[in-house]
Amino acid sequence: MVHTDSDIAPFIAAGAGMESPGGARSGAIAHPRLAPCEGLGAIAKRMMDIGIAASMLLILTPLLAMVAMLVRRQMGASVIYAQQRVGRGGDLFWCYKFRTMVANGDPILKAHLAANPDARKEWDERRKLKDDPRVTRLGHLLRKSSLDELPQLFNVLIGDMSCVGPRPVVAAEIQRYGVHRADYESVRPGLTGAWQVSGRSLLSYDERVQLDADYVQHWSLRRDIVILLKTIPAVAKFEEAA
Repeated sequence: MVHTDSDIAPFIAAGAGMESPGGARSGAIAHPRLAPCEGLGAIAKRMMDIGIAASMLLILTPLLAMVAMLVRRQMGASVIYAQQRVGRGGDLFWCYKFRTMVANGDPILKAHLAANPDARKEWDERRKLKDDPRVTRLGHLLRKSSLDELPQLFNVLIGDMSCVGPRPVVAAEIQRYGVHRADYESVRPGLTGAWQVSGRSLLSYDERVQLDADYVQHWSLRRDIVILLKTIPAVAKFEEAA
């Protein structure tokens, strides 16, 4: 059963071009910029995506099952939630994660931000909180280890995402890319990317945008492989995760 976490309601309300899992997208703005990886490069990148995602899903099946069982035991029957994110060409897609938050997250967040000016500033700047009161103890561990993002291997397999690229953002965030929005929308979002291996939540949002733009503008298959090799040690740095 797919569950939509309480923290995404403001983003869904603000985003244009909503899409149902089997329906057509409406109202999104298309950007004509072509992807930097085309021709044989695009084919090689997609083949690598399929091979890695299929292999990882096969290898990690026991881990996925264990995490799903733990989430269900602590937070109820809905172990996966779907959040609409901006993909290639500005299309919206359902991005999957393991559930990490309590069910009544909206009032908890509202009260926390009202009582903590520093948290309000952090939320306005990053759309994330380092100490988020909505996240359960298990959810905190899943986020620190990035295990909550493992279901996105399915997004890679079906073609919504790539193994490497800018991390997928919600509709309300895309404006923050400014002149680099076309860069973001010219490629598939990534399971990992330059931001992941360069400091993650220790970086400002502007630094994240610059890293994503640089990745797109200077893409190469070799760079994808380097980022993939750097991802595991980067993910192990828990202090850099939100």
